[in-house]
Amino acid sequence: MEKVLVTGGAGYIGSHACKALKAAGFIPVTFDNLVTGWRDAVKFGPFEQGDLLDRARLDEVFAKHQPIAVMHFAALSQVGESMAEPGLYWRNNVNGSLTLIEAAVAAGCKGFVFSSTCATYGDQDNVVLDENSAQYPINAYGASKRAIEDILRDFEAAYGLQHVIFRYFNVAGADPEGEVGEFHQPETHLIPLMLDAIAGKRAALTVFGDDYDTPDGTCIRDYVHVCDLVDAHILGLKWLQDGKGSRVFNLGTGSGFSVREVLDHSRAVTNQTVPHEIGARRPGDCTKLVSGSSRAEEELGWAPKRSTLDKMIADAWKWHQTGHYDG
Repeated sequence: MEKVLVTGGAGYIGSHACKALKAAGFIPVTFDNLVTGWRDAVKFGPFEQGDLLDRARLDEVFAKHQPIAVMHFAALSQVGESMAEPGLYWRNNVNGSLTLIEAAVAAGCKGFVFSSTCATYGDQDNVVLDENSAQYPINAYGASKRAIEDILRDFEAAYGLQHVIFRYFNVAGADPEGEVGEFHQPETHLIPLMLDAIAGKRAALTVFGDDYDTPDGTCIRDYVHVCDLVDAHILGLKWLQDGKGSRVFNLGTGSGFSVREVLDHSRAVTNQTVPHEIGARRPGDCTKLVSGSSRAEEELGWAPKRSTLDKMIADAWKWHQTGHYDG
């Protein structure tokens, strides 16, 4: 069985990718420093603890496992933190990725699937983004991801490193079988925050503004089920294996959901009201941020089949009631 090195494989998306890789006939090798990941989430293949800035450790892992490809999820990803501490993001995300890419090329591993972000597009309000939309990131997180995309293109030109890049907004849901799920400390994502409020683990959820130019006055954001997302990454890996060359794909629903829609569907799924209050708008919040996925659907054969609010909330709720990691 061929091995795939999964950076950030102990995190939310990475752990789901490891399960999908195993189901697809690969051996996922998790590489994680456990700063935001969990050892308990590594269930589907070998674990190698290490930091992306440690070239010697990366060389050791590549030599030991000889992966056919890298699936790169590891990154710091909090927008607010990236604005307050940009150096942390450039050092960890960009320098770490550069070190990883150099190690992969040196080891002869020429397939690279990169988990990027629609934050590279910046503040493009009320349009459906596609792969040709201009990239003007407005925070250090988005800028760091765009820089990594540029590095990949340069390394393709110089060394033949073939890559697939995925850009997307919000990820939600959990493994329907409950083996892995979303568990952040601290938590910043809407759906788990909402479920925490239902469970009484935190105070009422604050909805930041209800006077936007949307049907119900609340902001609209695109959500993709984590299992749909990692399915796309498996298809991206197979795309490279089939020799189809480097490609960028956006992943989204093309329509998105409003905050109030998320709250309403949560009440329907859990049969419990979400304690919430209306707060002031946050500076910089856009009215509507969504992405299309027509290229991924046409070329990869991908479809966001699980990415309905009811399915994402139901799977997250199931995990939320029973799932957690101790370490």
